[in-house]
Amino acid sequence: MAKPFFRLQKFLRRTQFLLFFLTAAYLMTGSLLLLQRARVGLPPGPRAPGPLQALPVAAVALGVGLLDSRALHDPRVSPELLLGVDVLRGPLARPRPGPRWLRSRNSELRQLRRRWFHHFKGDPQGPPALGPEARRPAASSQGTYMGCFSDDGQERTLKGAVFFDLRKMTVSHCQNACAERSYVYAGLEAGAECYCGNRLPAMSMGPEECNHACKGEKSSVCGGVGRLSVYRVEQLQPGSRKRRTVTYRGCFRLLENVTHAFPDSLVQANVTVETCSGFCSQKEFPLAILRGWECYCAYPTPQFNLRDAVDSSLCGQESEAQRLAEYCEVYQTPVQDTRCTDRRFLPTKSKVFVALSSFPGAGNTWARHLIEHATGFYTGSYYFDGTLYNKGFKGEKDHWRSRRTICVKTHESGRREIEMFDSAILLIRNPYRSLVAEFNRKCAGHLGYAADRNWKSKEWPDFVNSYASWWSSHVLDWLKYGKRLLVVHYEQLRRSLVPTLREMVAFLNVSVSEERLLCVENNKEGSFRRRGRRPHDLEPFTPAMKDLINGYIRTVDRALRDHNWAGLPREYVPR
Repeated sequence: MAKPFFRLQKFLRRTQFLLFFLTAAYLMTGSLLLLQRARVGLPPGPRAPGPLQALPVAAVALGVGLLDSRALHDPRVSPELLLGVDVLRGPLARPRPGPRWLRSRNSELRQLRRRWFHHFKGDPQGPPALGPEARRPAASSQGTYMGCFSDDGQERTLKGAVFFDLRKMTVSHCQNACAERSYVYAGLEAGAECYCGNRLPAMSMGPEECNHACKGEKSSVCGGVGRLSVYRVEQLQPGSRKRRTVTYRGCFRLLENVTHAFPDSLVQANVTVETCSGFCSQKEFPLAILRGWECYCAYPTPQFNLRDAVDSSLCGQESEAQRLAEYCEVYQTPVQDTRCTDRRFLPTKSKVFVALSSFPGAGNTWARHLIEHATGFYTGSYYFDGTLYNKGFKGEKDHWRSRRTICVKTHESGRREIEMFDSAILLIRNPYRSLVAEFNRKCAGHLGYAADRNWKSKEWPDFVNSYASWWSSHVLDWLKYGKRLLVVHYEQLRRSLVPTLREMVAFLNVSVSEERLLCVENNKEGSFRRRGRRPHDLEPFTPAMKDLINGYIRTVDRALRDHNWAGLPREYVPR
């Protein structure tokens, strides 16, 4: 009996080896056939294969592990292929919802997506240049083309509103945005960047210097590298979009020496708010100040910081104080305070790698806006968000390890992810507010609100059950593994912006003038605040949800105190 069994065992071993050999031979033969087919499809001559011809070869190479990171920068490999790498790598590369996926994201895939993005952008060569026959301003432009100008100086000439659009930038899009904000000039640079201002750049260049096609309008020119295609849009009416109006800031006591306190002025009989605001907007001042027939233009200063408003009745036309000219009405003009809008990458790599860490929905993007305008340096991100990049966060496109940014946004937790950073600003927000903000973002984007059906579906309780624990573990992990921390509460930053921001800037080892901090305070909202009435006014949290969240709040509060930090603000717990 033993002998037949031994023969059967021997036969099965041989069969197993034979099956393995046949499988390997089959795979090798298939690869060779695909390679041969790709070669046959190539036309004669040295011309590189197109995307469809290169796809089978690269796909096979990817399948057997031959496509390394160098292929991502090879001009013969198409962007379509690189975009499809995540799909070809199989289900393990697909993102899984929830905080576990965010904490355990595959760093190799993240780098691959970033490299594809740079490849698609054409870096380092920049956007595609227009041929000599196409170097012309947009024919459909309603503004007046002023010419090509240099933008290589230390400070930008057009330093008002700034935004980017990597896919859809057009001349009219930039003009409308600048006209809506009451700027006189719109300048386009590098095919995708738009800058607004009220002063024409000083250094004019030859028309051939502006040779980059607009990303959304290939037949039109949108500047070049360090070159601006400038249009005058003062009389431009941006379609049905309404121009931004002035905002009343209040009644204030005038300074003693008005002439020296305010840089520019206009004296005119029966001067109106619109006249004064238009005059100050053209001069690029954010404040228009009215006193009788006198109009003054100014910036917020330590002496005139708009924190000491008085009763508005003191500025009434019939009041004794108005006749004695002791008080004035202050209006916010549509233009930005340009003293803090210039931003750039760090001139040398930072020696200290700083994180700006928060739970999603805790105001990280808003904090980045404040830090960038206060320090003058871009912030980076552990992720890439094209929407944020288009709104002016240029550090989004930079690699998060480049150390060219003042700090790096992250929502990661876990020892390995935390210990990569030398120090961190830990931004904490009330979990009730954070959960609602993040749910709105997931359902309706950065500026939208979730619909009623989202709140009433099973999606909302599932979201709370998974994300509430993440809010707690995120803070606890950073307290445990963070090397050097500055804990900042979102509510504290809202209530006391300048002192808190001054503390954050000092932590980043940057010296900032008081005037620049006042400029940030004047531009504090940025482009990512949800506006308008919330469509959901009912209480979204059930008693069970509140019990769960309050338990996590108490845990975090105790941990902060154990690490010698002040506990959570009083309004956090209990709700």
